[in-house]
Amino acid sequence: MDVSIVGSGYVGTTVAACLADLGHDVTAIDVDEGIVDALNRGEAPIHEPGLDELVSAWGGDRLTATTDYGAIRETDLTMLALPTPSNDDGSIDLEYMRAGARSVGEALAEGEEFHLVVVKSTVVPGTTEEVLEPILADESDRTPGDTLSVAVNPEFQREGSAVEDFMEPDKIVLGTDGNGRALDRLAELYEPIVLEWDVPVVETGRREAEMIKYANNAFLASKVSLINDIGNICKEYDVDAYEVADAIGLDHRIGSAFLRSGVGWGGSCFPKDLDALIAAAHDAEYEPIVLEAARELNDRQPERLLDLLDEHVDVANQRVAVLGLSFKPGTDDIRNSRAIPVIEGLLSRGAEVVAYDPVATDEMSERFPEITYADSAAEALDGAVGAAVVTDWDEFASLDAEFDAMAEPVVVDGRRIVSRREGITYEGLTW
Repeated sequence: MDVSIVGSGYVGTTVAACLADLGHDVTAIDVDEGIVDALNRGEAPIHEPGLDELVSAWGGDRLTATTDYGAIRETDLTMLALPTPSNDDGSIDLEYMRAGARSVGEALAEGEEFHLVVVKSTVVPGTTEEVLEPILADESDRTPGDTLSVAVNPEFQREGSAVEDFMEPDKIVLGTDGNGRALDRLAELYEPIVLEWDVPVVETGRREAEMIKYANNAFLASKVSLINDIGNICKEYDVDAYEVADAIGLDHRIGSAFLRSGVGWGGSCFPKDLDALIAAAHDAEYEPIVLEAARELNDRQPERLLDLLDEHVDVANQRVAVLGLSFKPGTDDIRNSRAIPVIEGLLSRGAEVVAYDPVATDEMSERFPEITYADSAAEALDGAVGAAVVTDWDEFASLDAEFDAMAEPVVVDGRRIVSRREGITYEGLTW
């Protein structure tokens, strides 16, 4: 198929590269000329395992990029993969989505062939029907259901494994208004994946598809917060929360996934989606008690890590190492990283912060230009009175002699990636 994708961020770039790898001809549309040029040269504009290879293989060939929205007229369907950031009250900001819909509608005004617009971005129930479809219809002068159809196809891609998650998904959700042509085109789009992996396809309404994404993330975020709550209690009673989690994970009703307690969740999805769902609930005059508790507990975990450090050393005017800056391993994304409140807490205590991350240093240096950034974990630990482990990069598991260079070998591990050993004071956050 010929596919156009508006937006070349984490979602848009990954989807574009994967669809090209499946055999589709993909045109990425973005206002950033630097991103457009990079894609056409076969260079991925973001760090994501497996993405470099796909963009290198298909960039400038089956995957091309442009700033011209007119390119969508040559495609069978257009995906909107634009940001939906949070407003101050937690609700989603639809500025980018509205602008993208207007531009797509204006481009479609010059054509007459049936066109399918697919909302890939995460939006609250009713957004596609009440906000985006009217804009597309007005700007294109088309009648929905006739020469225009708007569908919802949420993404379930985790940063750090986005390529694998797209190629081997647990499910594919197709939300439409019942338009047969829309479902046919979406079925054709995903046919290579469905046939290869026998993936369940959920055909549902647009509002249901919008809600499925929020429900998915809200459930997972709440599960992490629940195991963190249990883990905090375990710590108080000198119980290893990971042994507890291993046992309860054997219960098929619970499952073992998302039971690694620690310093909490971050990234672009869980915080934003939980905030948006809570805000939407408040708009409907409903109090989402469990979701609010999940958010509150997650916000407390970094301070609990710092409290453990305080029990062993006064960090004022002392060098403290922060290991891990990205919100999870495998990505350079620092959005809502738990390292941010950890660094803020250390700075408020007067510490001299030295941070290290394999890939996210440049991103965090824009947020905290006043701290020092090391080129290795060993350099960060050298002379430090304490270390806070915030991201579970594999390389941190092999640290050993590096701790000997610390002035005071106090290690507070927020991810259970460092092993206890002689010669260091080791504190696990929930074990």
